[in-house]
Amino acid sequence: MDTKKKYCRDSRSPIPKNEQTSKTMSAIKAKNTKPELLLRKALWHSGIKGYRLHWKKVPGRPDIAFPGKKIAIFVNGCYWHRCPICNLSLPKSNVEFWTNKFNRNIERDKIKTEALEELGWTVLTIWECEIKKELDMQVERIKKLL
Repeated sequence: MDTKKKYCRDSRSPIPKNEQTSKTMSAIKAKNTKPELLLRKALWHSGIKGYRLHWKKVPGRPDIAFPGKKIAIFVNGCYWHRCPICNLSLPKSNVEFWTNKFNRNIERDKIKTEALEELGWTVLTIWECEIKKELDMQVERIKKLL
């Protein structure tokens, strides 16, 4: 009896030339990513608790939300959200598709931030590379907001 889960494409993106690329891309998570978990663990160790995860009661479902203080934190992956610090290159195949996809992601992030700010929330975006390079400094940024 084969218990291995069969891989199945979701057909939202163009078919890559290499099936392994498709499998890798499909395995990328939207919630509880490694950078997000690292930040949450660091917050917990520094005594910062009482936040909500992926809070649905405000626009954009922030990765970390402090509802009482109206602080929303988004932990953005450098590749998918097009980090201004890293300035990563585009994929070499299906360039038009990826350009449109990344532009939609950037626009969606902007809309989420503006909607939260209109409701009186302070929005902090922390990039994956900032967590990797200077996790303690990001925790301090959050402490200052609180």
